[in-house]
Amino acid sequence: MLEKTLRDDPAEAEIVSHRLMLRAGLINQVAAGVYSYLPLAWRSLRKIEQIIREEMDDAGGQELRMPALQPQDLWDRSGRTEVMGKNMFKFQDRRERDLVIAPTHEEVVTNIIKANVHSYRDLPRILYQIQTKFRDEERPRAGLLRVREFDMKDAYSFDADEEGLDLSYQAMVRAYTNIYERCGLDSIMVEADSGAIGGKDSHEFMALAEAGEDTILMCRDDCCSYAANEEKAVFVKPEQPVEGHLPLEDVHTPGIRTIEELAKDQGIPASKTLKAVFYWADGEVVFVVIRGDLDVNEIKLLNTLKANELRLATAEEVEGAGLVAGSASPIGLDGIRVIADDSVLLGSNFLVGANREDYHVRNANYGRDFTADVITDIALAKAGDQCAKCPAPMGERRGIEVGHVFKLGTRYSEALDAHFPAQNEKQMPIIMGCYGIGVGRLLAACIEQNHDDKGIVFPPSVAPYDVWITALNYDDRDVSTEALALHDELRASGFDVLLDDRNESAGVKFNDADLIGLPVRLVVSRRNMKQDVVELKLRSSSEPETVARDQVAARVAQLLGQR
Repeated sequence: MLEKTLRDDPAEAEIVSHRLMLRAGLINQVAAGVYSYLPLAWRSLRKIEQIIREEMDDAGGQELRMPALQPQDLWDRSGRTEVMGKNMFKFQDRRERDLVIAPTHEEVVTNIIKANVHSYRDLPRILYQIQTKFRDEERPRAGLLRVREFDMKDAYSFDADEEGLDLSYQAMVRAYTNIYERCGLDSIMVEADSGAIGGKDSHEFMALAEAGEDTILMCRDDCCSYAANEEKAVFVKPEQPVEGHLPLEDVHTPGIRTIEELAKDQGIPASKTLKAVFYWADGEVVFVVIRGDLDVNEIKLLNTLKANELRLATAEEVEGAGLVAGSASPIGLDGIRVIADDSVLLGSNFLVGANREDYHVRNANYGRDFTADVITDIALAKAGDQCAKCPAPMGERRGIEVGHVFKLGTRYSEALDAHFPAQNEKQMPIIMGCYGIGVGRLLAACIEQNHDDKGIVFPPSVAPYDVWITALNYDDRDVSTEALALHDELRASGFDVLLDDRNESAGVKFNDADLIGLPVRLVVSRRNMKQDVVELKLRSSSEPETVARDQVAARVAQLLGQR
C-alpha cells in the first residue's frame, strides 16, 4: 500500500473529510486547491464514476470526451469570457492565439451538436462526459470541496421544444437521485441560482452536512417540503399595518449610523425604517433600498442588475457619488440607479435618511416621495421566515453541493447559431439543458456523512476495497499462508480485498483499518487458526463476530448484499 497514514490531524485541514482523507493517505496536496488522488481515493472515484456512467446510460445518455483546451473565441461568442472573469485560466499559444482551459463545456458541446443535428428527427439527444475542469478559485479551501482542478460529470440535453426539455430534465433528476442513493449519500434537491452557467430553471442536489458551504432554507416535511439554496430562497415578508400617508417631517439624529441605532432612538421597529445599501456594479454606484428588518441578497441583486461584478461600494465611491453614508435615502436622488426591494410596498410612513448629515425623514412613502428604477425581490431569506408556499416557518441547514441541473433554454444555441429545421422547415434554436456532478465533491460528501471518531466509515458501494484482512504476526509463515489463502478465496468470490501484510503491531493495524474505514475487517491470527475461525467486524458495527473459516466468503457476501 503506497499510502502512509497519519496519527495526528494535519494543521491545514478545516473539515472532517479533508482531515480524514489526509490522515488516511487518500489525497496529497500539490498546490493550493490542487490534489493528487492516491490509490485508495482513485479506486473510490472510479467506483463513483461507474455508478454515474450506469445511471447516465440508463437515462439515455451517450458518453463522449471533449478537450480541456479551447479557443477563447467560443467563449467570447457566448458572452461568458467576461462573466467567468478571473475564475477562468487564459493564455496564448506560440502563435498568440487566445486559449482557455475549460471550466465547463457548454460552448464546445453546442458546436458539436450544431455539426451533427440536421433535422428535428435527430433530436432529442443527451451527451455526457467525465472530465477534468479548471477554475482559478480565489480562495481554495476545505480539501476537495473548493479546488482549482477537479473531475466533473457534465451532461447536456438537446431537444426540439420545451416539452422535450422537461422530459430530459426529469430523466436527469431521476438519474441523479439514483446516483446519490447508490453512493450511500443522504441528499435533497433544492431550488438554486443558475450562476455563470445561466438558464431559467435550476436545482441543486445537496448533501446535508455541517461542513457544507451552502445554506439551505427548508420547510417542514409535514407541510410542503419546500427547499431552496439561500441564494434563491423566497419567503413571505410580513406586512405592516396600513396607514394614511402623513406629511414628511425632518428628524434630528446626531451620530446615528445604523438601522438598529435609529430604531432604538426613535422607539420604532426596524420594519418601519428603510435601509440604504450602496454597491459598486460594473463600474457604477448603485443605490439599493430595502425595509430595515430585512437584508439584501447579493445574488438576487446581481441577477437583477445583470452585472458581471458586484461588491459593496467603498467610502470613497459613496462620497464621490454625492451620497451621505448613514443618512441616505432615495428621496430626491438624481443620476444614480435605484433598486428597491418589494418590501418598500409592504408598509407606509417609513423613517429614511434625509441625505444630509445627522438627519432623517419621517413618513416617506413609495410612489409619493420616491421611486426606483427597478422594484423586485432582492431580500435574503433566513431561518424563521414564513415559507412562500405554506404558512410554516422555514428552518436552516448546511449542505454540500454535489450536483446541479439547469434548463438552459436557447441561450447557447442562439449565441452559437445551433439551429435545426422543424417539421414546418422553419429554422429553430435547439433547446438545451445542462447537468453537472462533482465527482471529488461526492467522495468528500460521502466521508462528511459517513465517519466516526475513529475515521472513515465507507458506504460499501464506494469503498476502495470491500474487505480489509488484518494478519497479526505476518512474519509467522502459517499466518501469512492462511491470510494469502483467504485473500485469494475472497477475490475469487468477486470481492475487492486489501491484505495488511505489514510487520506492525496489532494496535497500529486495527487503528489504520478503522481510519481508512473499509466495510469489513477480517482478522487472521494463530489463535483464530487453532479454532478454525476468523474474526469478522463490520466497520459500521461496534462488536466483532466469530465466523467459521469455511463460511467466511458466504458471510461477507451476506453482509455486503453481494453474491
